[in-house]
Amino acid sequence: MSAQGNPQVSYAFLKKTSLFRGTTEAELPTLIGCIAPSYRDFAKNEIILHQGEDITSVGMVLSGRVQIIEEDFWGNRNIIADIWPGDIFGESYAFLPGELLRVSAVAAEASAVMLIDARHMLEICSSACRFHTRLVQNILAESAKKNLALTRKLSHMSKRSTREKLLSYLSSQSLAAGSDQFEIPFNRQQLADYLCVDRSAMSNELCKMRDEGMLTFDKSSFQLRSEIEV
Repeated sequence: MSAQGNPQVSYAFLKKTSLFRGTTEAELPTLIGCIAPSYRDFAKNEIILHQGEDITSVGMVLSGRVQIIEEDFWGNRNIIADIWPGDIFGESYAFLPGELLRVSAVAAEASAVMLIDARHMLEICSSACRFHTRLVQNILAESAKKNLALTRKLSHMSKRSTREKLLSYLSSQSLAAGSDQFEIPFNRQQLADYLCVDRSAMSNELCKMRDEGMLTFDKSSFQLRSEIEV
């Protein structure tokens, strides 16, 4: 069965998302009707949320991928996070009226997004009050998860050199994959933005590490080597 207002979004998909965790497929029609979300499609590189604006809606990626990006006065970009299908974004600002966005949300590829007015998520109504409590609990859990992700990123960025930052990040990806072979969710420019390093310097460092036998790579696929070949 599909969600109200968007026949392409199934309740089976929604019940597996972090926001609707603990909600059954039978309960979802009531909850969706209560929070009254809207749905929008975005082209690649289209801005979903603009840095500097005041927002009142929480977004959830239904398909594609969204990046949270911080941009300074000179246009230098820093990728804060990648948001995948089923994940939410913008909640920290949506629940703080008047707090202007210090980041932008950009479609990294063609994406579909559900937008939910934060007030609808907090208001208690006679038909779905228990659902609202569960929503708030799920949002708190998501915020905690994002704090952990930010801590990991800060750990990579705290390293002194570009090589140390790369090794820290690639090591963490290998551990997360449980293998010395893995794929990362970034292209070269995105990886450089994420680690806050120069792309050319980073690419040169990757080539040096490959030549030293520390790793091999093909686009976004990497393999780390525990023993350096001479």
